[in-house]
Amino acid sequence: MFGGFAKAIFGSSNDRYVRSLRKIVDKINALEPTYQAMDDATLQNQTAVLKGRLEAGETLDDILTDAFAVVREAAWRVLGQRHYDVQLIGGIVLHRGEIAEMRTGEGKTLVATLAVYLNALAGKGVHVVTVNDYLARRDADWMGQVYRWLGLTVGVIVPNLSDDQRRAAYNADITYGTNNEFGFDYLRDNMKYERGQMVQRPFNHAIVDEVDSILIDEARTPLIISGPTEDKSELYIALDAIVKDLPDDDYEYDEKDKRVLLTEEGTERMERLLEERGLLIGSNLYDYENTQVVHHLNQALRANVAYKRDIDYIVKDGKVVIIDPFTGRMMDGRRWSEGLHQAVEAKEAVEIEPENQTLASITFQNYFRMYPKLSGMTGTAATEAAEFYEIYKMNVVTIPTHRPIARRDDDDEFYKNQEDKFAAIVEAIREKQKQGQPILVGTVSIEKSELLSEYLKKAKVKHEVLNARYHEQEAHIVAQAGRLGAVTIATNMAGRGTDIQLGGNAEFRIEDELAGMEPGPERDKAEERIRREVAEEKERVIAAGGLFVLGTERHESRRIDNQLRGRSGRQGDPGLSRFYLSLDDDLLRIFGPQTMFARLMNKNLADGEAIVSPWISKAIETAQKKVEARNYDIRKQVVEYDDVMNDQRKVIYEQRADIMDAATVGDVVHDMRAETVNGIIGESIPPNSYPEQWDIPHLKERVEKVFDLRPPFEEWVKEEAVDPEMFVDRLQALVDQQVADKIAGVGEESWIQFEKAILLQSLDQHWKDHLSMLDALRQVVHLRAYAQKKPIDEYKQEAFLMFDRMLTEIRESVTSTLAYARIAPQEMTPLPEMPEFITHHIDPFTLEDDGADIDAGTGAILSRLPPLLSMPPEGSAQPAAPTGTVEAPASRNAPCPCGSGRKYKHCHGAVA
Repeated sequence: MFGGFAKAIFGSSNDRYVRSLRKIVDKINALEPTYQAMDDATLQNQTAVLKGRLEAGETLDDILTDAFAVVREAAWRVLGQRHYDVQLIGGIVLHRGEIAEMRTGEGKTLVATLAVYLNALAGKGVHVVTVNDYLARRDADWMGQVYRWLGLTVGVIVPNLSDDQRRAAYNADITYGTNNEFGFDYLRDNMKYERGQMVQRPFNHAIVDEVDSILIDEARTPLIISGPTEDKSELYIALDAIVKDLPDDDYEYDEKDKRVLLTEEGTERMERLLEERGLLIGSNLYDYENTQVVHHLNQALRANVAYKRDIDYIVKDGKVVIIDPFTGRMMDGRRWSEGLHQAVEAKEAVEIEPENQTLASITFQNYFRMYPKLSGMTGTAATEAAEFYEIYKMNVVTIPTHRPIARRDDDDEFYKNQEDKFAAIVEAIREKQKQGQPILVGTVSIEKSELLSEYLKKAKVKHEVLNARYHEQEAHIVAQAGRLGAVTIATNMAGRGTDIQLGGNAEFRIEDELAGMEPGPERDKAEERIRREVAEEKERVIAAGGLFVLGTERHESRRIDNQLRGRSGRQGDPGLSRFYLSLDDDLLRIFGPQTMFARLMNKNLADGEAIVSPWISKAIETAQKKVEARNYDIRKQVVEYDDVMNDQRKVIYEQRADIMDAATVGDVVHDMRAETVNGIIGESIPPNSYPEQWDIPHLKERVEKVFDLRPPFEEWVKEEAVDPEMFVDRLQALVDQQVADKIAGVGEESWIQFEKAILLQSLDQHWKDHLSMLDALRQVVHLRAYAQKKPIDEYKQEAFLMFDRMLTEIRESVTSTLAYARIAPQEMTPLPEMPEFITHHIDPFTLEDDGADIDAGTGAILSRLPPLLSMPPEGSAQPAAPTGTVEAPASRNAPCPCGSGRKYKHCHGAVA
């Protein structure tokens, strides 16, 4: 009670913090006349002045007020936009490594320029992370005008760039790109063979736009680089045919987790069917020999029961394309893992592409935690504040709006079933459209948006549909969603990147309507006419009540609902939001308190009748909190497991970097030989044992296999004063002499390069195998819970033992490879180019792929690392650079049609 009283008088801790920042804002405002009085050249020179102050020993905090004042004035001169005081507060929050929660339409993109410019002055680079390539390009061009005017360089990371282009972008003062591109570049860099091939430089500061979408929604799906395995198309097709004929009562479906389990009767039936088709070894489905069949059978069940066409995926041009559950967009080139995508392809009878094996992976949590300073901005973060702090150590600061919010948020309307709800929605839309009020309708899936579209067509209501099928036109549709009487149906409004302006967007109208008109007086007149029409229409829309946001059901997360609501009431505009719910909605059906709704239904709720009650809205919010807590636990579990791998990943990547940086790795290889010698001798001649206890035959076998040597061990045993140390010393001398002879034959420089290549190749190969074993371990370790053991503790222990074994195997592999090497001086070649990979963004629990690298297509992708020392024969000519026009193949990774033998993207498809 006292806390509430104190909060009413003094404000919340957030309010007090924001008030404390206003002192800094006052200082920035006091500097404004000084910088307004400067001519352009003097203002532009302030970048050099501020850099000089940093070199003289001042800190970024010391120059903050001047830097912010410079950016504010530069933005006004270049863009015609002046930062409001609340935007300056947002800039300070970003500079301090916190999250700025600012409502939609408050100008977050402009806010970022303040912190980006200030931190870029240190010369260590600033990364601005966006949710899609369109926004990365747009913001780099748009806000880049300010940075370039002030003398800073700007780069942008998008798919299909060459390594040289990526390296140049990362070396810029400011680099824009998506979270996937940044993360995959980090993984690819740590698979390179030379330091000069790497594109990223050390991390400094990242500012994440739509921070809740990237660090929360996408954080349960690690980034994975993989290569294809063998083709199993026939197995997928056979299992799909069996599953399609399975009766519904032969399996149980857990809709919450999208998990399908066979019943006892279903297992027996499945065993008979698999035996008939020759797919079962023995008669027991769960025998060890049938592990692979069981795995793919489970995926076939999930594909046919849990994954729905037009909700989870669509079929386009003969390919299964995943639908992003958060934005409703198609995710071209992205695939589910562990055979699930192949099972869906078999279900839809399209071409089945091979599975993939993990070569490198990292979670967004562990990637972004590598930045010394991390900050973010979004319209909705407060509901996840605890998670942001626990995982990323970032506080959420709610920034007040520039103008008071005039939007009215109505209580939810609750209906008996979906038909009644949709009928009420159509009636509400017709009523508002007659008044001239624009309506934005939010749905949770393509299926629901198209169903509602059918209802509206029957009612002859003109409308636009914005979902994954039509995402090419989405920016233009969203831009005009605020026009008089416009009705826009959208699957999800998160991260669309385009403001809904009342009366329409003048810039987009000019682009659409005057596309073919040349610059000149006529075009200027037309532009002026459009701007005048937009201003007049805005007044009429405001008079009609502003934008009406209508939610067709509640999302699992309150944040997504708030994002939809936040599209209305921009910059103090009037607006209205209301959600329409029914018992058929997924959230209420799966997670809702059923008894409460059962009691409501018993109150003789008539068809078409609605209940409006804050109590029901509160109950819905409780259901959402349950889902949010469950999803947080899942993300936390992902981090716990990846933290184990992350420690090992750091060791491997640091060792790779040390190898690449070292002039010679002779000492490392020598130590490996010594440890291998000690290990092999120790196996057959244990310490403190007698000669008659020694296993000399085993020793001879191991030494011949590893070192390609045949020492006279029987003679050594007969000598006086024989002991294990003597064996170690003599064998060590023999293998050292063996290496010395090889060096003499090829030359020291060639041998140094050879050792480095073998070391890197062995490290990569064993790390790849280790990742596969960790993946398998994570899939089964939860079963340890039945033995009253904590799965994560078991995973840590097993992973440590596996890592230790891997290091031993690497030492032995490198030693053996060098011992068996038969090379001539002319066979030595430089280290090869990186092979092509497939990149994924895979949920380890649902196996959904939530992101991928568009450049890594399904064409000629190597399934394994190439031999590091392969080369063309001595004297063979390289293909001449082809000339002329060549038609592009379907994949940029396919061989170039010109016949050069090179990939299209490295030949006629090279990016200029």
